[in-house]
Amino acid sequence: MYTFSFLSALLTLVCWFFFKKNEGLSSLFSKLFFVSLMVYGSSVMLADASVAYKLQTTFRDFMVLSVSAILVNTFGINKQIFLGLSAGIGMIMSLVFLPLLDQTFPEKKSKKETISAESPVYNQTSTAHIPLDKNGELLVEIKENHQFSELRNLLDKYDLTYSRAFQMKDENFTDLDDYFVVNIPDNSTFKIEDIEADFYASGLVDWVEENEQVSVAPIESRTPLPTEKKYGINDPEVKRLWGFEAMEVDKLYKLLSTKKVKPKKKALIAILDTGVDGKHEDITDNYLSTSELYDRDLRGHGTHCAGIAAAVTNNKIGGASFSPNSDFVEVTSIKVLMDSGFGTQQTIINGMLEAADKGAAVISMSLGGRSRSRSQNAYAKAVKYAAKKGTIVIAAAGNSNMNANQFSPANASGVIAVSAVDTVLNRASFSNHISDLKMGIAAPGVAIYSTFPNNEYKVFNGTSMATPYVSGLVGLMKSIQPKLTTQEAYDILNETGKKTKKTEQTGRLIFPVEAMKRVLK
Repeated sequence: MYTFSFLSALLTLVCWFFFKKNEGLSSLFSKLFFVSLMVYGSSVMLADASVAYKLQTTFRDFMVLSVSAILVNTFGINKQIFLGLSAGIGMIMSLVFLPLLDQTFPEKKSKKETISAESPVYNQTSTAHIPLDKNGELLVEIKENHQFSELRNLLDKYDLTYSRAFQMKDENFTDLDDYFVVNIPDNSTFKIEDIEADFYASGLVDWVEENEQVSVAPIESRTPLPTEKKYGINDPEVKRLWGFEAMEVDKLYKLLSTKKVKPKKKALIAILDTGVDGKHEDITDNYLSTSELYDRDLRGHGTHCAGIAAAVTNNKIGGASFSPNSDFVEVTSIKVLMDSGFGTQQTIINGMLEAADKGAAVISMSLGGRSRSRSQNAYAKAVKYAAKKGTIVIAAAGNSNMNANQFSPANASGVIAVSAVDTVLNRASFSNHISDLKMGIAAPGVAIYSTFPNNEYKVFNGTSMATPYVSGLVGLMKSIQPKLTTQEAYDILNETGKKTKKTEQTGRLIFPVEAMKRVLK
């Protein structure tokens, strides 16, 4: 209704001005214009979108109407110029503006309304800008005991191509093997809502979701003023780790030393990121290579996170981590993001499956992005697969100062989401809040000093930096209780955590010594 009413208003407006010297036709088209305008206004008011977005859309559309009226009023006297101008405007409308109108307020809801209540609910108007993978825009789950080739008519209709989406060792643990990634030709991407609806209408599909792009963008920061505190270890740069003081890490080291705690199993922390420089001087003794392809990091983001989670402590080099020596945890890399810092939902899920298959105790994901859907089925299935393998999944809440329930994979069921606090334990100005998530926790995420490729060190801000603090602590906990589940780990972190200045927004700040006391009981 929106697209039709706008085009009707535009056409009747043009005719009204063109026939302004013909009293009868001018009167007719003016009345038709105002009727079309009323229908247009109703369609915008009833659309499922925010008020701000509706105002923005209305302003854009009225600018088009105004410019069209001015052009017709100016050049309408000369029929040849008018016809040429009309042809040019018509071409622009059909190639550029019409697809834009079709995507402004998607109206093909009738098919989706007949789908089961488990179908995803999209907020298309406020998230239409979220980029999808150009080589595979959709993730489609085929029904059990059916083949994707059975959808041949639909595939031919839109000229779609497809391939298996995910790979895992134990297919009996999950139905992610029923997922396929579907590539939509560039000239049909504006039809994505129609394509999704047709998949559901086929009766052969259980689920469809967009294969969204994900990126990392750490925020460089100034180094905080150093302290004189050494925490009982010999690493020279611990004076830059203000978070250690806030979390009283010296008490953790003292507890582990006094009780002569020994790990039952070295816990593997998998950093899903841009890669990790495994040869870094403050990481290498804690680094386990699972693939040479993952042991390089041109971006630096993954290496920075790896140092926070598992820098070698007490080696007289750089900084430190919660693990007092190299007996408790080791860190590995699963490269799920390109050197540019971009990846997709598909590459991340495959990384999760790979990490779980390689025996990771913890998956640490300092990545994510705003999602078109809060129903993250594929992510949730990957988390369940990891849990069956004994792996705990931890993800960044996001850096947009918004509700983390709109960001994936932090909003996926079964994930521990991490917000960031600043040096005075306020929610960091950029950090998303985790009030509406079931398992949200906080860690330092401002002015975080850590490793960087080629034996360098840098200071960054972000929930990306807060996440590996939690991953490092959970890895330490898992080394002592290898069978610790995600819910058990979160309950310990939450119940032993410290209050922040905005606990309801951040969750509790992890408090390592108290968490470890609970684990040791």
